Amino acid sequence: MKLILTEKPSVAKNIADALKIRTKKDGYFEGNGYIITWAFGHLLQLYDAKDYHPKMRTWKMENFPFIPDKFEYKIKSNIRNKQKSDSGAKKQMSTIKRLMNRKDVIGIISACDFDREGQIIGDSIIYNNQTKKPVERLLLNEWTPKEIMNGLQQLKPNEQLKPLQDAGVSRQWADWLIGINLTSVATLKYQKGKGKALNIGRVLLPTLKIIYDRDQEIAQFKSERFYRLEADFKSKSGEAYTGIYQFDKKSSFKDKELLHKWKEQIVGQAAEVVNVETSVKKEFPPFLFNLSNLQGYITSKYNGWTSDKVLKVAQSLYEKKYITYPRTSSIALDESLMRKTEDVLNKVKQGLDYEEEVRFSRSKRIFNNQKVESHSAIIPTYIVPKKLTNDEDKVYQAIKNRFIMQFMPISQYEENVIETKILIPEMLGTFLSKGRRELVKGWKKVEQIKSKEYFLPDLQKKEQVMVKSSQITEHDTEPPKPHSEKSLLNMMQTCGRKSSAVNEEEILSGFSIGTAATRADTIKKLREIGYIKIDKKSLFCTELGKKLVETFPIQSLFNLNFTGKLEKALADIEKEKVRKHDFLSFIYDFTEKSVNQIKNGEEVTIHETVQMDRKKQENLGKCPNCGHPVIEGVKGFGCSNWKQGCKFVIWKNDKYLLSMKKKPSKTMVKSLLKNGKVLVKGLTSKNGKKFNAYLSYQKNKENDYFSWSMEFMK
Repeated sequence: MKLILTEKPSVAKNIADALKIRTKKDGYFEGNGYIITWAFGHLLQLYDAKDYHPKMRTWKMENFPFIPDKFEYKIKSNIRNKQKSDSGAKKQMSTIKRLMNRKDVIGIISACDFDREGQIIGDSIIYNNQTKKPVERLLLNEWTPKEIMNGLQQLKPNEQLKPLQDAGVSRQWADWLIGINLTSVATLKYQKGKGKALNIGRVLLPTLKIIYDRDQEIAQFKSERFYRLEADFKSKSGEAYTGIYQFDKKSSFKDKELLHKWKEQIVGQAAEVVNVETSVKKEFPPFLFNLSNLQGYITSKYNGWTSDKVLKVAQSLYEKKYITYPRTSSIALDESLMRKTEDVLNKVKQGLDYEEEVRFSRSKRIFNNQKVESHSAIIPTYIVPKKLTNDEDKVYQAIKNRFIMQFMPISQYEENVIETKILIPEMLGTFLSKGRRELVKGWKKVEQIKSKEYFLPDLQKKEQVMVKSSQITEHDTEPPKPHSEKSLLNMMQTCGRKSSAVNEEEILSGFSIGTAATRADTIKKLREIGYIKIDKKSLFCTELGKKLVETFPIQSLFNLNFTGKLEKALADIEKEKVRKHDFLSFIYDFTEKSVNQIKNGEEVTIHETVQMDRKKQENLGKCPNCGHPVIEGVKGFGCSNWKQGCKFVIWKNDKYLLSMKKKPSKTMVKSLLKNGKVLVKGLTSKNGKKFNAYLSYQKNKENDYFSWSMEFMK
């Protein structure tokens, strides 16, 4: 019997289905020679500083820098009460330990995601339970039955993944050291009043700096006006076209008076075609998606989407076996996947109007080992979904369409260029006209992309034409646009440089801000802690974010090159080019020097919190769970004893009530607590009809939470 540990319950179910195991028990599946259990992501977390030493329970400047002699792990904390362990995680850890210690279990298979975080999720659980049984690794890019069965025949000893574990642990410890130490001393030094801490992080600050720099570019931008001279020509056969005046390779001019002089003179003048060029140009489809490019595509196309939401939806599709691993930086496929890719293509192209044009190709643009690091680009699997949510459909269609585009004909267009010279001897320069005509739509059919077409007459060199009219157009230089999530993700991926200045190998080397898996969470956190704000799709620094960039003394944390080198070092640990010990020694030294620099630095205030007088909260009634008063909070009506673990709460956005177009009121909660049930009028059924009913809120038998029940009026 072998024990398989997965990162999430949904993946355990996929493996159980592939192995045709139907028996599900409390916290695991069992059958056919396997036990399959699961985590809920990270079941363990690093100790908080206060867990190491009682003196760290309060923040005092003299306690920092704080660097543990040895990093320790504990069961992750309850979200609502950090002083207690999460009960679900505690129970599942106990289940996993019991299963690992079963005498009939001869070995363990870690089937967590094949990446840095997946490795340490599995390793922290397995090795903290101190097993001596052999541990193997299941490394998959998708959770389809075929891949699972193939993967179980190609297991690797977990020891071979030690470099990946080292990289994961190095990232985890480094972020803890920088975050705990610098957040603490920065808050003590630069914040007046109690409130949220000044969050300082290795990835947060350089990302904030990118947005700050763009804000400054916009604020300091000075618009300049320029002019262009256009002429409308007519051939002897009556065909018309327009050209833009260019001289010395310039078509924009600051001197309007000079252009005005020519504008008056050229009307009615003869002109000659001095050059005609016709060429056929090719347009290749955009590359396959990696995660950052997928996030940028979706957030720019659909309102209300964030990069964090795109990742969650893509993760859902991955766990449902419809797409390959989404947290990838690659935009190409491994060459070993050619046969599998052809099978997938034959599945997903069925029924398309242009099915006959979709033809498999072994193009180096699609299959290239040099452009793949750990995981290939995101593509569909051979399992075609029958039913998706609206959000899942948007993301799945984008991935499927981008995949099909690679195997469609290359789009082609004809470009025409005409240069016309007005026959005035003293007028130097020519008028340039460009035309474009689509020849082959090709891959653009997939998403019905329309090409802009401009038709020029069929003229010959030295052909005579006339100037029928002319005009001067006014233009202003425009400031750079504020960052969107799409442009910010691209800057994080390329460490602040333009895409044209970075090649794919450099991105894959790890020289970036964060990873494909963490960038969305970084942007989300910047918004949550108040360093940036979003207006429609544009991102801006808040006053707090701006002041932090301009005042916080550890400027290396804002330096994109510094951050890129740290991220590359983590990638190099995976490749055994850098030692974990050397990386962490640098982090220890950097943390210590940074803390001392802040301590000895200038006394300034970055953030001043306003303390609000707390009004005495009204007692709405006794908690049915523990008897303590129920009070109103920002998000719900809950037990005042929540810090000690009481879970009674009625959320203001309660989904059950919202489904009937109702929200809980203070009056309703009072009556419910007093009488055990409450008459609610004006509820709305699925058919849109209004009705009245008694609602009660009762504790579930199987857990500590409460659920609604309804009783219709007699």
